[in-house]
Amino acid sequence: MRCKLLTAVVMAIGLVTTGCSTLEKVVYRPDINQGNYLTPDDVAKVQKGMSKQQVAYILGTPMLHDPFGSETWYYVFRQQPGHQDVSQQTLTLTFDSGGTLTSMTNDTSMTKQEN
Repeated sequence: MRCKLLTAVVMAIGLVTTGCSTLEKVVYRPDINQGNYLTPDDVAKVQKGMSKQQVAYILGTPMLHDPFGSETWYYVFRQQPGHQDVSQQTLTLTFDSGGTLTSMTNDTSMTKQEN
């Protein structure tokens, strides 16, 4: 009788300490994609000296325009796979006053998923 009780207590402690992390992987979490999905081929087509119309034809409309008057476009894509870390790609395009592309930066970042 004592052996069964001891085994039950050990099993209960084991379930309490490891149950949350194991149960978390069993629960379904859908993949969440937000923003402008840009393929590497499309980004490679964009070159300095292009007009805004040419860039918009290749990449589509940007997610954000700089609201303070500078000619900066932001293409942001955020991907959160079910139980993995979040990744974000931000393509920043800057145009001169004539509407010609002058600079382009492509940043990719990973952030730890919070539970």
